[in-house]
Amino acid sequence: MGNVILIGFMGCGKSSVAVKLSYRLKQAMTDTDSLIEKRQGKTIAEIFAQDGEDAFREMETQALKSLKETAKNQVISVGGGMPVREENRILMKEIGKVVYLRAKPETLYERVKDDTGRPLLQCSDPQEKIRALLEERKEAYEAAADLIVDVDDKNFGQILYEIERGTRQVSRIPRLGYGIREGAARAAFETKEGYFSKPGEEAGTKETYGYAGLGKKEGYPRTAFGRRESFGYSNYKKEAAFEHREEGLQRGGARTELQTAEDKPRYLKKLLVINGPNLNFLGIREKQVYGTRDYKYLLDLIARKGIACRASIDVFQSNHEGAIIDRIQAAYFDGTEGLVINPGAYTHYSYAIRDALASITIPKVEVHISNIMEREEFRHVSVTAPACDKQIYGHGLDGYLEAIDFILVNEKFHK
Repeated sequence: MGNVILIGFMGCGKSSVAVKLSYRLKQAMTDTDSLIEKRQGKTIAEIFAQDGEDAFREMETQALKSLKETAKNQVISVGGGMPVREENRILMKEIGKVVYLRAKPETLYERVKDDTGRPLLQCSDPQEKIRALLEERKEAYEAAADLIVDVDDKNFGQILYEIERGTRQVSRIPRLGYGIREGAARAAFETKEGYFSKPGEEAGTKETYGYAGLGKKEGYPRTAFGRRESFGYSNYKKEAAFEHREEGLQRGGARTELQTAEDKPRYLKKLLVINGPNLNFLGIREKQVYGTRDYKYLLDLIARKGIACRASIDVFQSNHEGAIIDRIQAAYFDGTEGLVINPGAYTHYSYAIRDALASITIPKVEVHISNIMEREEFRHVSVTAPACDKQIYGHGLDGYLEAIDFILVNEKFHK
């Protein structure tokens, strides 16, 4: 994918997103503030105090110049003031794709109000200082950005998905020759966004961005790659009817497996998915049992589901029993309205996790990728399932989607 550079005001989550994005893309991660601190042997606060802000801004520019020469396939997080200099904006564009993580002043203040290590916020009214600085830098941030992602009220899965989708390079589809009267059919550029146009327009033009004409203008089906608002849809027009060509064909519709929760009223908005030990090794461990899809694929699957259902779905994974219990307990306080959990091996003996699940009254579904009833005898027993409303096993990664649907559309949870 090349270099991805994250910009934004302090507190927008650049460092945290950079770490997770680097893992997701399997790329190295660089933080320019950390790079400067290492070179100078001082903290940013000490640099501001001893050398002044102008000196620090020059250090930022020098850091970018060095990264221009050395950075390759990296996720780079830069300081909040980096884009203010026009020289820096030019350098960042030359280095890679620039993503602006945009947040409201209120969100930023809540995240940094207790952080005493922010030199620019050491004043009598930090909230007003944030508002003024953000307004001052707004034009520079937007001018520097190739992509803007609003991060307010979004979990990491949604943010990472938007970044990856927005920064993926546009690829040209080869021309398709099907003996068309006027020559080979032209295919439009395909992107993840795949904007629709009016049916019937000629394929391969800007007006039909996202369409691929698989034949001459009359009589041949056109393929749509899905709208931004309805990711996962695939429409095939065949005479007067539409056929569903995803999992499970259905006449008269163009819906994917994401349809269930969308067809009924949605009341729950904040869901949590917890994955236990070894789930992060999907695609590595026992492929004959768990399949070849890796953990990144599962995160993508859940992120797309959240967008399709208009629900905020946070995903947490740990190999440690105590961390899982802590996260379940945190769900009691943070407004989580539904929980999907794959406890891994803890399923069969962790009464502590079972008790944590029983202590919260939100809807809960236990999921297992494999069919635990067809495996070793010890896997047949789940001590955690009795504390949940439903158990799903043997449906592969789709079990997570079924669990989310069960929580979203089950009427007994919305009375």
